[in-house]
Amino acid sequence: MNISTLGPKDRALLSILSENARAPVAEIARRLGLSRTTVQAKIERLERDGVIAGYGVRLSDAYESGMVRAHVLITIAPKTLARITTELHAISAVRTLHSVSGSFDLIAVVEAASIAELDHLIDRIGAIDGVERTLSSIILSTRIRR
Repeated sequence: MNISTLGPKDRALLSILSENARAPVAEIARRLGLSRTTVQAKIERLERDGVIAGYGVRLSDAYESGMVRAHVLITIAPKTLARITTELHAISAVRTLHSVSGSFDLIAVVEAASIAELDHLIDRIGAIDGVERTLSSIILSTRIRR
């Protein structure tokens, strides 16, 4: 399914689920002005069509505030993307990895329990064969989360 084929109620449903994937269908139906049956059918269709790929856990602000997170911008050697992606995927502290345009090739969002662990993690990323350069920015706070 293409995002452009989603109707306004589908997009509103996805927004509600992204806020709280455990919201009762009755509550979602009330917020959307639809019947429970219609909402349940929409959720099942979105799952079947692959728009909803799964459900996850949103960690509390208290837990997250104890973690040190950073963006690590990575420049890599030519023809090393697949291997480096595999190596970064094996590091559980790498929470997301994005291919980007510009002077860097990748941006990894990483998290650690302390500055010392973050320092070690960034060194570990920089030591991967084919990583030519890294630049890190520690995330001080999150202003918007959806």
